[in-house]
Amino acid sequence: MAKASEQFRQSDVMLWGITALFCAGLAVFGSNASLLVPQGVIAGLHQPRVAGATIENLRRDVAALREDTTRLRNENQILLSRFALQEKSGTDVVRRVGALEVSVPLMLESAPGRAAVDRSVTTSSIGAGETMTFETEGGSVAVRQTSMPPAGAAQPLPAPVPSAANPALAAPNVYGVALGTALPVSDAALFWNDLNVKFGPLLLGLAPLTSGQSDAATTRLVAGPVDDLAAARRLCERFERVSVACQPMPYDGTPLVIDAQGG
Repeated sequence: MAKASEQFRQSDVMLWGITALFCAGLAVFGSNASLLVPQGVIAGLHQPRVAGATIENLRRDVAALREDTTRLRNENQILLSRFALQEKSGTDVVRRVGALEVSVPLMLESAPGRAAVDRSVTTSSIGAGETMTFETEGGSVAVRQTSMPPAGAAQPLPAPVPSAANPALAAPNVYGVALGTALPVSDAALFWNDLNVKFGPLLLGLAPLTSGQSDAATTRLVAGPVDDLAAARRLCERFERVSVACQPMPYDGTPLVIDAQGG
């Protein structure tokens, strides 16, 4: 028979059973608690120390790359805005040059033959009695500079140009163009200034007169003079293209007085 010390006692079975139950409960708790822990923490616990430092460096690099990407996107937007402004500016320049190419020929064509051009003045930038000598191969060359001769009697001066200041010089049967409709006398100068601002090239060489109406409070604005009735009709066609009422009529009336503030 076995000794009394080698026999199992009930207390020993109870101790080992409690120990087994505790271990099983701990295992169940650990398996459930692992589901609540973030995956990154678990992966970090499994990674060695060197690998953990490398991942942190990669994260910092990715964050820096994101900041650089945002900065480059903002700079790209700024460059696109500047490019759009430059393109718009270039378009404005092309449009203005095109407008000059159209308006300058019209201005020259619409200028009447009696435009106030002083043809009696002779200009020259070279003085009299100046000689320039240049050394050349085999000798020298002397260039003597003299001023242009004055205009003689063989080149008669043109007749005085009729203007608003001297309406009496206007030849008989001179034509002009009536612009717009009847308006108050006090608004005539303002209307003429507005036409100059909007259609200055068409009014080159023309002087304004006011033609009286039956009603003394209203008047018609007449611009001229022009060569003949056909020239007046051609000028009216140009004004009608820009929606300004125009009618050929004799260039007769009172000179329009324009104050300094009005232009």
